[in-house]
Amino acid sequence: MLLQPTSDQQFFRETTARFLDEQVPVGELRRLRNDPAGFDEKYWRRGAELGWTSLLVSEDHGGGTISGEGLVDLSLIAYEFGRRAAPGPLLPTNVVAAALSAAGGDEHALVLANLMSGADVASWCYAEPRPNDRLGMVTVDARVDGPDVVLNGAKRPAESAAQADHLLVTARTGDGLTQVLVPTGTPGVSIEPMHNVDLTRRFAAVTFDGARVPVSAVVGDVGGAADQADHQVQIALALLTVEAVGAMQTAFDMTVEWAFDRYTFGRPLASYQALKHRFADMKSWLEGAHAISDRAVAAVHSRDAEADELLSAAKAFIGKYGAELMHDCVQMHGGIGVTFEHDLHLYLRRQTLTTSLYGTPAEHRQRLADAVERRENEA
Repeated sequence: MLLQPTSDQQFFRETTARFLDEQVPVGELRRLRNDPAGFDEKYWRRGAELGWTSLLVSEDHGGGTISGEGLVDLSLIAYEFGRRAAPGPLLPTNVVAAALSAAGGDEHALVLANLMSGADVASWCYAEPRPNDRLGMVTVDARVDGPDVVLNGAKRPAESAAQADHLLVTARTGDGLTQVLVPTGTPGVSIEPMHNVDLTRRFAAVTFDGARVPVSAVVGDVGGAADQADHQVQIALALLTVEAVGAMQTAFDMTVEWAFDRYTFGRPLASYQALKHRFADMKSWLEGAHAISDRAVAAVHSRDAEADELLSAAKAFIGKYGAELMHDCVQMHGGIGVTFEHDLHLYLRRQTLTTSLYGTPAEHRQRLADAVERRENEA
């Protein structure tokens, strides 16, 4: 990242980096490939003790930040996760914790406390299956029926839903959105694990068939959650882009080292001018990815009016040039770069997955075009 961290932020980041190096080295990532959860519960609790799950929670609810800029602090952790293709429900747990903290009240205080301690895991059920899979489309129905809220519909993909204790469901009530915290054992809730390219991240399809929870399970106001849901999307996009940049950085560093160590015809690969040009391109893409992701995170933290546009710019840029960089790294490695035994694919998988979540690069380019058109019409 291009951010200049404070001494406290740097210590926080280095502590997380050392912890991840010790707890989830590459060998452990490979072992977790066939693990249903993709992460160890003890590992996640220890990460929570380091502060991974409390940075977006207000001090009134037991949270706190390192620098006063909670999302910026959390982005340092997301970057280290990307650098190591690390496991764990960092994004969904923090999004849900942020939502519960923002809603306030005592109804969900115990769940929030358990999320911060790492005792529980939560998943955010926002995205929906086709034909409702465009970013921002919400069709799951939340109907108030006396003292209860009844949910019907489907969500997919939902990260760590099969491992979660609670689901934060973003649903539609009339013309507005309602968010409901649903225990995963609620009758009428079914969770079906999905396959994905990443070795350790887990996703599931969640179906609600008349699932009934008390009105007290509503997070915020019935029909009044649109702004909060939009902000949660911003948080998710910010963390995803930073994590993708971390994966890009590790792949690039590995390839540079390889190019200097690998010799052909008595010369290191790095000495060939054609390859130098490709490295220059990759370096420019990487620096641009760092810059736009850092700027987007800062905009979301400060509630900047341009946050949505910056996030879409980051998602579109990193989605396109992150893929270009990763494929160039694989090609530079030659045949070994496409083998499972080599580590490069771990970061290719992480970057590829993040590209497809919360809107494709094409969707975000369209969102940028729409924003430009709106400004021109308003002028």
